[in-house]
Amino acid sequence: MAFTNYSSLNRAQLTFEYLHTNSTTHEFLFGALAELVDNARDADATRIDIYAERREDLRGGFMLCFLDDGAGMDPSDAASVIQFGKSAKRTPESTQIGQYGNGLKSGSMRIGKDFILFTKKEDTMTCLFLSRTFHEEEGIDEVIVPLPTWNAQTRDPVTDNVEKFAIETELIYKYSPFHNEEEVMAQFMKIPGDNGTLVIIFNLKLMDNGEPELDIISNPRDIQMAETSPEGTKPERRSFRAYAAVLYIDPRMRIFIHGHKVQTKRLSCCLYKPRMYKYTSSRFKARAEQEVKKAEHVARIAEEKAREAESKARTLELRLGGDLTRDSRVMLRQVQNTAITLRREADVKKRIKDAKQRALKEPKELNFVFGVNIEQRDLDGMFIYNCSRLIKMYEKVGPQLEGGMACGGVVGVVDVPYLVLEPTHNKQDFADAKEYRHLLRAMGEHLAQYWKDIAIAQRGIIKFWDEFGYLSANWNQPPSNDLRYKRRRAMEIPTTIQCDLCLKWRTLPFQLNSVEKEYPDTWVCSMNPDPEQDRCEASEQKQKVPLGTFKKDLKTQEEKQKQLTEKIRQQQEKLEALQKTTPIRSQADLKKLPLEVTTRPPTKEPARRPQRPRSPPLPAVIKNAPSRPPSLQAPMPTNQPRKTPISSTPKPSALVPREEACTSRLLQPPEPPRKPANTAVKTMLRPTPLVQPLSPSLLPNSKNTQEVPSPRLIKTPVVKKQEPPSKLSLATPIRKRTLEVSDEEESEEDTERRKERSKRGKIAVKEEKKDINELSDSAEEEDSADLKKAQKDKGLHVEVRVNREWYTGRVTAVEVGKNVVRWKVKFDYVPTDTTPRDRWVEKDSEDVRLMKPPSPEYQSPDTQQEGGEEELSTAQQTVVMTDPSTSECIRTEPDTTAPNTNHETVDLLVQILRNCLRYFLPPSFPISKKELSAMNSDELISFPLKEYFRQYEVGLQNLCHSYQSRADSRAKASEESLRTSEKKLRETEEKLQKLRTNIVALLQKVQEESVAPTLAAQHPDQEGWRWCGCLGFIPARPTDIDINTDDELDAYIEDLITKGD
Repeated sequence: MAFTNYSSLNRAQLTFEYLHTNSTTHEFLFGALAELVDNARDADATRIDIYAERREDLRGGFMLCFLDDGAGMDPSDAASVIQFGKSAKRTPESTQIGQYGNGLKSGSMRIGKDFILFTKKEDTMTCLFLSRTFHEEEGIDEVIVPLPTWNAQTRDPVTDNVEKFAIETELIYKYSPFHNEEEVMAQFMKIPGDNGTLVIIFNLKLMDNGEPELDIISNPRDIQMAETSPEGTKPERRSFRAYAAVLYIDPRMRIFIHGHKVQTKRLSCCLYKPRMYKYTSSRFKARAEQEVKKAEHVARIAEEKAREAESKARTLELRLGGDLTRDSRVMLRQVQNTAITLRREADVKKRIKDAKQRALKEPKELNFVFGVNIEQRDLDGMFIYNCSRLIKMYEKVGPQLEGGMACGGVVGVVDVPYLVLEPTHNKQDFADAKEYRHLLRAMGEHLAQYWKDIAIAQRGIIKFWDEFGYLSANWNQPPSNDLRYKRRRAMEIPTTIQCDLCLKWRTLPFQLNSVEKEYPDTWVCSMNPDPEQDRCEASEQKQKVPLGTFKKDLKTQEEKQKQLTEKIRQQQEKLEALQKTTPIRSQADLKKLPLEVTTRPPTKEPARRPQRPRSPPLPAVIKNAPSRPPSLQAPMPTNQPRKTPISSTPKPSALVPREEACTSRLLQPPEPPRKPANTAVKTMLRPTPLVQPLSPSLLPNSKNTQEVPSPRLIKTPVVKKQEPPSKLSLATPIRKRTLEVSDEEESEEDTERRKERSKRGKIAVKEEKKDINELSDSAEEEDSADLKKAQKDKGLHVEVRVNREWYTGRVTAVEVGKNVVRWKVKFDYVPTDTTPRDRWVEKDSEDVRLMKPPSPEYQSPDTQQEGGEEELSTAQQTVVMTDPSTSECIRTEPDTTAPNTNHETVDLLVQILRNCLRYFLPPSFPISKKELSAMNSDELISFPLKEYFRQYEVGLQNLCHSYQSRADSRAKASEESLRTSEKKLRETEEKLQKLRTNIVALLQKVQEESVAPTLAAQHPDQEGWRWCGCLGFIPARPTDIDINTDDELDAYIEDLITKGD
């Protein structure tokens, strides 16, 4: 269908508001600046200058300028800039960064509201002005872009429409910072040479405080992100100089910020022990499939055009028949030539399609380069480039995600071609998230292999970092600035610098005087001390990176079956845990329960003993801490009230006889425990579910076997006197705060009853202790023997075989079954993501072996803690029984008039324990100081003291080892200095002795000289003196000088000097 048939249809329009909308894709402001640097690099520029010009009349107070010496643009190229989404760089084989035709518009509009572009190419000078300010003040909705052009030689306008040129220049003079032709031409003169581009961005975007987002004042040599603290922020996120240094994987273009050169880096040359791994995969198909679809579409259209042309040629040939006139032959020849040309084009398109289809099936190969950043170890992670342009930085993969010291300080570098992964429009991420995650997973696996290959863990990670000056236990602390550590780091990483003339990279040989040397911004090959690389004609040496091999773990069929069985068992356990826990969120969930549940208050309750509500679950901090033997896990009861609905309905009369019977039973002598009591004690060892069941008042028909009671449920409560049915029950502190009794007589009676109940409660405590002791004794007789014996295995250091390799770990939990004992082993280090950090294994199986028996220092805390907990639990029972919130039958208020010394003592001990634990808290302990300060006595009982002491001891040992290594190194340095000093002393003494000998010989020679007779006649009064050519008149002494000691020599020389004067 012809294009003219669409002339009446609606067309999409671009409003000037889209300029702002388009700029919001740049969440990272330096990414917007990098878009303009990318354009200069794609234009084959060898230098770009980024600088600011002060203009107080503009918003932000300055203009940001980007000046390059690239190819520049002619008027047609500049016109394509204002077409959104059009780019001549978008070809599958292109190695240029720009692909979307959007970077200049989105990047400049993210920095400021307006930008003006000056470009020179050949004999033309073109200016492009894109201004949101102009559109806002003129009230124009469409995007209007003035685009005047001048002749570079004569400076005359290059236009066919003088009126249009005048309007364009008038708009530029009015809304830009340059208000006349002379100022505009001055900007063109800033472009060196015949080609180049200058982009000026003004009316910068401001923050909420009215200051610009870019800070050019704090550091005159840099452009920084305003109000960004250096602590906890990567340098590339705060400093554009640091970001531009790593922006390209193989930088060639020189970048200057405020006139000072950026020391660009080739990351692979800045790492310790770099190693390359070749990775091949067929997973990266998204971008290749898009190219295949495009090629198929183009080939299909070309084939249709060729067939149509061939059909026309055959039809015309048949129609002409025997007509052999000249016009007929010319017409036929033209049609046939057109058909032949279109057929050739169709064949070319078909071959391109076939080649792309074959390439789709071929695996893609990537090169992973890993190395250790010994200059700043906290800056680690993966740097992922696309077509040599940085997309993602500091991506943690593999073992780095676990947060330990394994693979810490390792930096990875990979350059992903455009056909493998396509970046997003802002060049800060990748379009296909699934394939990007696959890339990170592959890099994590190769990172673990690299960590194995360089064998840092085998030599000792702390010792390795101490060798390079990392003497602090804080990972983020910089290395020592001591000269010997600087030299040690410089010896491992040679200096790599770029020549300003030939743009080649040169590796300088190591020299002691170059450790702290700062190289000039203009460095050329002739400054290279290496004679083979001291001229620009010498070829650039390629970095020799060793090639590593990725070794996959080949599992046997038996190991695969065992791993599958283990996964099935873990999933079954999760399923059982989910089935036990039934969350109740609505009335519909209540109806699904196999119980007669109602939210109305019951009018009649069955004559049975009411169940206490289960205690709330432990906090997540305690729950995730290393577990203890179940016999030591009984937490102290809390004073948290039951979450039951408050009702003003009086108690049913059916409860009165039952509660009175309960009281009479407790006041009788204790009876031997029955079978149900033992069952309750066994049940208490099960974990408490996360979802609490409804209170007994809401579940009148619930059974005891369906609930898993907490360890506190076995304690026999203190029974208080029952209130009359007509009175309100003050069961909890919530009820006490909510319910109000207006009658004064009732409040007085309540006070008397509370006093009476508190007295009876104190009497009942002693009787209650006997019941508790008998219950616990009967339960422990059955289970405690095997359980205690099994719990002694906790803390053992063992080795567990995983995927045919043995890994060290420690037993953190023990589970006792009917015929087997299972250990939960937490590994010290697991190199792959597929292996969990801990694992359940059967004791005495082939996959586990004992390393060494637990040392006394690991046993003593458990032993002391075990005994201490038993005594504490006994003392707590006494305190707990007087707490009215733990009563099963009748809830009463405590007697607050009498001083409670037991509570005060416990609170004081808890405070002292918290202070001690906070003071010695290990740095990497899972419980923070803030969480520790908020713990009550109940939570402190379950505090993982064993893990606490273990981590504290490990940290203390590491600190001692660090001090010892530092002391040894300093002792060696002192010994070396002492030997050097002694050597120098001996040499000095020898020189001094030689000097004294020469002086004595000189003095004897001087005294032997005769005095001329003429001088003696001229000076007859100088009796007793003689003439010396060097010293003048000196005392006449015997020819032989008798000097035996240094003191005599010094005295003799002093006498000569004094008398000679």
